[in-house]
Amino acid sequence: MDLFRAEAAQAEFPKQRAPCEVGSPPPCRPLIAVLFRYSAASAAAGSRRTARRKMMKMLPFFQSGPIGIRNGTAGCSDVNGQLENPLASVAEHIPACPSGDEIWSKDQEKMSERPEAACRTSRASSITSNGSCASAGESPEKGKKGIKGILTTALKKMRKAKPPSIKQVIDLLEKQKLCDAVQHLIALEKVSGKSEEGLTVTQQDIESICEVLKHKVFSVLKDSVLLARTNPELLQQAVDALKEQEKEDQNCTSENLPEQNMQFRPRKWKALWTATVKESVDTRMKDTSHTPRTENLSEVGQNLLHMGKTMKEDLMVVAQYIKQLYPPEFDVFRTYAELYHHHFASLAKKAAESQLDDKDVYLLLSWVHNIYPKDMRKDRVLAEELEKLELGSLLPLSLSKELEKKYLESEEATIKNVLTKCLEKETQRWKEDKEPEKLNGHFQSELLAIIVIQSIYNSQMRARDINAMLGEELSCRLSTELAGFLKSYKEAFEDFKERGRKHIHYRPVLIANINNCCNFRDYTEKNIAEKDDNKERILSILRDIETSSEDVLLQQLFAQLKPIYKKFTENKWECSNEIMNEIIKTTSNHISELRTLKDPFYHPVVEKIHVRLVKDYIVRLLKKKVSMKSPTQQQNLAQSISKNAADLEAFCTSNGSKATWLNSVLPKLAEIIRLQDTGAIKIEVATLATAYPDIRKRHLEAFLHIKANLSRGELKSILGYLADGTASTPPSTPLFSSINVS
Repeated sequence: MDLFRAEAAQAEFPKQRAPCEVGSPPPCRPLIAVLFRYSAASAAAGSRRTARRKMMKMLPFFQSGPIGIRNGTAGCSDVNGQLENPLASVAEHIPACPSGDEIWSKDQEKMSERPEAACRTSRASSITSNGSCASAGESPEKGKKGIKGILTTALKKMRKAKPPSIKQVIDLLEKQKLCDAVQHLIALEKVSGKSEEGLTVTQQDIESICEVLKHKVFSVLKDSVLLARTNPELLQQAVDALKEQEKEDQNCTSENLPEQNMQFRPRKWKALWTATVKESVDTRMKDTSHTPRTENLSEVGQNLLHMGKTMKEDLMVVAQYIKQLYPPEFDVFRTYAELYHHHFASLAKKAAESQLDDKDVYLLLSWVHNIYPKDMRKDRVLAEELEKLELGSLLPLSLSKELEKKYLESEEATIKNVLTKCLEKETQRWKEDKEPEKLNGHFQSELLAIIVIQSIYNSQMRARDINAMLGEELSCRLSTELAGFLKSYKEAFEDFKERGRKHIHYRPVLIANINNCCNFRDYTEKNIAEKDDNKERILSILRDIETSSEDVLLQQLFAQLKPIYKKFTENKWECSNEIMNEIIKTTSNHISELRTLKDPFYHPVVEKIHVRLVKDYIVRLLKKKVSMKSPTQQQNLAQSISKNAADLEAFCTSNGSKATWLNSVLPKLAEIIRLQDTGAIKIEVATLATAYPDIRKRHLEAFLHIKANLSRGELKSILGYLADGTASTPPSTPLFSSINVS
């Protein structure tokens, strides 16, 4: 009786049992053994015949196991042999004879008189009467104390629940109740194996159906990204099934079962899950059919686009829908992210090591430095998850540097080739019998303005889009190329200026090339760093081109003005107003053409003209061709000079000259001629020297030749005063210093 009590207690309270191990006999007797012992105990008490009769009535139930009646039973299929195809074999080997469930239903009333040891529940979960998952942690109902209480509780449980069977597992699989199916199998594991008294479910049968279940579960898990939004309930079932197996693995491991009981545990579904996720990632990253083709994109570029798009979209699904289905120890987002990154990085490395064309090199570098690390983080949810990880770059540093070097050399060679061809076309255009085009009234060379500058600028911007350091490195290289191009351009232009003077559009071509310098100057000042030595080199070349071209443009004007200025001294300053009008008219004709220069060049050119007109007028005053003793004559000359100065100032100012510093020189010279008092003359000379400190004694002496009424002493005194006042004063604006006195 003590033995029976121990067996019944063990069946009622599974938490006291030793853990079962797949593939080895359970440490506790199966349910049938408990019932046989209960029959033996009843017979010993005086009801041996009655107990045997009741036991025989229950025999059909014990013979109809979850996969069929034991070998040798008539009318039933042989299901204890090897199952080659787990899914087919289990379904096909459902017994043809009445099932255990049917016999159980018929004999339920009779069996209510017999005790039954309750099936042990899993530590992870328990099976409810309708076959659904019950939450882990539900504890079995506590029975009454004593043998009578134990038997009563066991009989109540027999009425409420049916023992699990293989057929039930198959039914659950068909209904896609994967978690329930796993729990049934775990329960079957605990009663598997043979005993001396009878036959239970074999471990071979459990392993066969377990393979079917595993295939079903991991087929679902493999499609997690798709099912997360289309069939989340099925995905939840698969994840729960995975968690149940993991919990059972941990239970069996923690109970330190003997080695022979660990043949089928742990099942290591978590490791298989990691492999399944990797397989899923690899499949999705390789399947480019779902990414639309992009026109003019190479195969490498299309693959990069597909992988980046797939990785971003899939990780968003993982972060929003899949991650929360798993317990934290699975570290789901990290697992997915690292696998996607590894796949992407491996293919990027393979592409980098192949023979890529220039366009693909640029695309790959863009993904490595810009698109991959930045675009992935545009979504807030994804950015928060990725911040916790350190996925690293798509390419190793050495390979990335090698690719960058290849890209820089390619871009440099490409731009150099573009600039060379551009210069060849431009020099050819100069020789054509065609006036340069105008834009907003200014002559220009569209080829240089657009192709050269845009080619360099766009190349720099593309490099900066990849990486700031790469953009800076390319900018230095391209500034060197630009300086070399401008040097060649200057040489070619100088040759044209010398040989093309008879060209019908010679002057418009000069103006167009001066205007081109404005474009190059703007680009250089805005886009080339101060620390770059090429910047000053480029600006110096541009200044040379501008200055020499402007001088050529003004040569013809100044040549035409020279004989007109001579008329002042030839006529002894008679009719000076008419002469000045002729000078203004001639200059005006040239200025109208110069208006086709862009403003940054037009105003300086007009100032050059202004300076030249004033300087040539002063030159005529210093020629010593006229000498006047009469104060009246001197006053008349002073009035003429003042009138000429006013006309000249008005003309130059109206045409845009900003050289206001020239406006006072002629009136001051006129005042010196008008004054007769030596002291007053000295004061005016001092004022003149203050405004124009580059005036020298020789200039003043030549000018005072006009005042023939000055004595030698007075002249010497005036000149001495000038020497004292200008000895330590450096010239501010060159005017008199450029005038030679004979």
